[in-house]
Amino acid sequence: MAVPFVKTLDFSYAEAERLSPRIRRVIARNPSPFTFHGTGTYIVGGAQADRDHGRAAHGRGPVAVIDPGPDDAAHVAALLRALDGETVSHILITHTHRDHSPAAAALQQATGAPTYAFGPHPLPQGGPAVEEGGDHAFRPDHRLADGDTVDGPGWTLTALHTPGHISNHLCFALREEQALFSGDHVMGWSTTVISPPDGSMTDYYASLNRLLPRDDARYYPTHGAPIDAHSTGASPQAFVQALLQHRAAREVQILRCLDREGPQTIPQMVAAMYHDVPAYLHPAAARSVLAHLIHMVADGRVAADGGVADEAAVYRLG
Repeated sequence: MAVPFVKTLDFSYAEAERLSPRIRRVIARNPSPFTFHGTGTYIVGGAQADRDHGRAAHGRGPVAVIDPGPDDAAHVAALLRALDGETVSHILITHTHRDHSPAAAALQQATGAPTYAFGPHPLPQGGPAVEEGGDHAFRPDHRLADGDTVDGPGWTLTALHTPGHISNHLCFALREEQALFSGDHVMGWSTTVISPPDGSMTDYYASLNRLLPRDDARYYPTHGAPIDAHSTGASPQAFVQALLQHRAAREVQILRCLDREGPQTIPQMVAAMYHDVPAYLHPAAARSVLAHLIHMVADGRVAADGGVADEAAVYRLG
């Protein structure tokens, strides 16, 4: 099954768009090959949630903000306009890449709301920079473990620890709408970059498999359109299954490369496997191939001559 990616998105920068009774989104103007059109900051709660909770609908929250986004004054100003008259009770961070968490500082200064995340950014990663770097300045006021819950009038958010893209990645499940804010763990427009040493393909597989038995009806990734049966033609669970099949197919490609051509380096494999992908994306592809190879060396399908996590190593069939 091919992954049913959604490559279109109808939106306007700096405007709060209502996506559901409890959810609004403001998209930052930080487009790139790794952020699509930009970071989607979500506001959960507000007037509709108040009404559903039996409160007078004055649009004053409290509300939660998920992934406030990059350090960009225009985006913060747009968020504050969208939040005018409301009380922000929680600032939630899916993970600490610079397109997700830096604006938390300005939002906290303006609202006084505490921040919540799995933890600070991991130690500096090795290898080339293939996407947005780490926000090493961020320190959450409150650490969220897997299964921890925060709530407000008419909304309940539960943290799911989903390492793989990065070790401190969280998704947030909105119980009242069977929705999951999937951060960069599952994106509707593209696959996720897995860059060792902190990025782990083994963890990523496990975190994807965690989602399959859940009953989420819609995913809200931080980049791109929501993922549901209407937008992609597949349920979120079928979309995840397609991602797993896509990754398994990449590993078959790796095995075929090594079987047909003999021992190879990562650049040789990337040139063959990603010949139809623009060259500027090859460094990111190399990081994902490395993540696959580390996983495959661990289970014995591949062996490495040299350090397994060294992009200059020569790999061969195990």
